[in-house]
Amino acid sequence: MVTTKILFAVALTGLLSSAAFAGVPPEVADRLGNDLTPLGSQKSGNKEGTIPEWTGGLSSPPANVTYKTGDRHPDPYADDKILFTITAANMAQYEKNLGVLPVAMLKAYPETYKMNVYPTRRSCAQPSAIYEVIKTNALNSVGAMDGAGFTGAVRSTAFPIPGTTQEMMWNHTLKFRNYKFTRQLVFAAPTRTGDFTTYVDQNEGYVRYSDPAATTTEELNNTSFYYISNTVAPARSAGNVVLIHETINVSQGARKAWVYSPGTRRVRRAPNIAYDNPLTNSDGLDTTDNFGGFNGSTDRYDWTYIGRQEVYMPNNNYRFAQRDLQYKDILIPGGHMNQDYTRYELQRAHVFEANVRPGTRHLYQRRQFWMEEDSWFILQNTAYDARGGLWRLHEQFAMTYYEVPVCDRVGATTNDLNARRYLAGSLVNQEAQISWNADELQEDRYTPDAIRRLGVR
Repeated sequence: MVTTKILFAVALTGLLSSAAFAGVPPEVADRLGNDLTPLGSQKSGNKEGTIPEWTGGLSSPPANVTYKTGDRHPDPYADDKILFTITAANMAQYEKNLGVLPVAMLKAYPETYKMNVYPTRRSCAQPSAIYEVIKTNALNSVGAMDGAGFTGAVRSTAFPIPGTTQEMMWNHTLKFRNYKFTRQLVFAAPTRTGDFTTYVDQNEGYVRYSDPAATTTEELNNTSFYYISNTVAPARSAGNVVLIHETINVSQGARKAWVYSPGTRRVRRAPNIAYDNPLTNSDGLDTTDNFGGFNGSTDRYDWTYIGRQEVYMPNNNYRFAQRDLQYKDILIPGGHMNQDYTRYELQRAHVFEANVRPGTRHLYQRRQFWMEEDSWFILQNTAYDARGGLWRLHEQFAMTYYEVPVCDRVGATTNDLNARRYLAGSLVNQEAQISWNADELQEDRYTPDAIRRLGVR
């Protein structure tokens, strides 16, 4: 089994083993920060020069921008010019670097959908102290045989040199987020004619997995993070609060969730906030486990690694996050978001798929994922219905918050090909800047009684 990890580290391609084993040998872990980046991606660029070498990413505010904590992030790549624009008319020219999602969108909306492609900037970075933690994780992390959990890792990427697709999913779901954060996000699902209501969500995370004091997974008592989602607008939805206690090993305990409803003034357990139940504030256009690219338990699927591809994906979307960009400019009629403000780059992606496991059920019979290599972040995924038809397409618009640094999204979309509608979520343009150091958050805030007080209006 060690051989499987060594081969994966060398080739970074091919099918992955489905068995569990304890870390990688020291000589393999030593590649992190050398020919591999500290997170485990290929450090060198491609032979064509269209993907450059990773040279450290954005680990602090760039010298060409004026930034202080709390500001909207100035675009360090504002002078970059569009290399080319992919449309339905010329997509065949670029098809070898297009995943299923953009091809489907270009075919569904041939007159209006486009992708503006910019130079590739490998900006993703994490604090230097975290890189040492990641290397220790590589040596010690152990995935459960059934993929339901792991031990031996804390704070950031659990499996920088993964041996299974399940381990790659752990890298995504527990990617580095800092310890405590607060943010305000906007969600909207325009009608076909372009009418929309913005739902404003104040949400926060107390990420026990990222606790700087944590040294072992066992210290976390099988809890990876606490999460609160508090809808504050529109008035008819204000006061609805969701509380989640996320677990690490689902075989030892499933996700716990509670909901406070201002209509009943009661807190109730909410086991339905998981899997394919409708996502809060999504108008039924997405599932709970699709938020953030994927979240929660992977146990309803069998997972298969397909390989690595160089594909055009959203990255460095600083322009898309600026305050001067109004929601009415983003949320346009026609079945998809305004593509004038989004930035695509040629990126290396790990590609894998999930098929519903026999004896279980899910609205999405099959799903495919494109995980950006430098961040272990799912930036594109597709979902198929029970008849095998392509149904929904999900995309996340990423950038590097260089003051931390941390790689995360500044918006996301789910396009429903059947309904000819879309959900835009995690928009930040008119909202207060995210705080990645919300030290005021304390663990006693994440209880059913606490969200009752939070939801009173």
